[in-house]
Amino acid sequence: MAFVDQITVKAQAGKGGNGVIRWLRNKETAKGGPAGGDGGKGGDVVLLGVQDLAALAPYRYDKDFSAEPGEAGGNFNRHGADGKDVVLKVPVGTVARVVATNETFDITHEGEQVVVFKGGNGGKGNARFKGSTSQNPFEQTDGKKADGGDIQLTLKLIADAGFVGYPNAGKSSLLNALTNAKSKIGAYPFTTLDPHLGDFYGQILADIPGLIEGASTGKGLGSKFLKHIERTKILVHLVSAEQEDLVSAYRGVRSELESFGHELGGKEEVVVLSKIDLLEPPALKKAIATLSKATGKEVLTVSVADPDILKAFSDTLSKLLAKG
Repeated sequence: MAFVDQITVKAQAGKGGNGVIRWLRNKETAKGGPAGGDGGKGGDVVLLGVQDLAALAPYRYDKDFSAEPGEAGGNFNRHGADGKDVVLKVPVGTVARVVATNETFDITHEGEQVVVFKGGNGGKGNARFKGSTSQNPFEQTDGKKADGGDIQLTLKLIADAGFVGYPNAGKSSLLNALTNAKSKIGAYPFTTLDPHLGDFYGQILADIPGLIEGASTGKGLGSKFLKHIERTKILVHLVSAEQEDLVSAYRGVRSELESFGHELGGKEEVVVLSKIDLLEPPALKKAIATLSKATGKEVLTVSVADPDILKAFSDTLSKLLAKG
């Protein structure tokens, strides 16, 4: 099923059930008093956080949802049944916005439930209106109407570390090597068209689609890439040893992060020179020095082709995430 990270659905909470006018009639009481029950409450529209990145995909085909209305009251002062809620499953990290009011809800934990539209309260039956001055009231109230409308659902991944870099920087390969994720790999731009997640000793790593110059203004994968790193704790910035100009490659990505805003430019960043198995020792040493001087940071190295180097990087990354 295709990955969907933004979609708009229509949802309606349930109307409250009507109160009723009824009279107590049985063989003991031929002409009893008022016995009309209250109506039940209408169902709510509820969002439920789940650990499933594909949870928004079914809403491409089914976009209209309604909670059940409350039942009307009954005789013998019976209360009408409450309507069932309509529950929409959304991935953890989803921001829901009510289009009409611009009210937003942020779902950040698995199992978290958020009521977007509340069901209407039930009406009162005539038994409620009996009093000293009104022994046989012919009064009741209808159930309240409920709110509804369009809800825009936008997924923004919540991960401990997000792998960023130009296309083919080795992000997918590294994610696959460190976790049991199965990101698609290929020697052409935009192999990764959708984010992938992997479990790294209890920490979540995200392989984010590569970006190109102009991504912050929508070019290439544009904001489809950038919005998914707003909530990552650490950016692991991969620069491939294949690049002819390592510094330009690094600065190109940094420029897009800073241009997009949303505090991306200020996130903690780990600079990694990837695919180092392609360089001879002298060239590798020079590449590390060049990148370190340009970034002002210690440059880590990694190669998925060398188990020892991969293990060393894994240990270092684990320590960095533990600090966060």
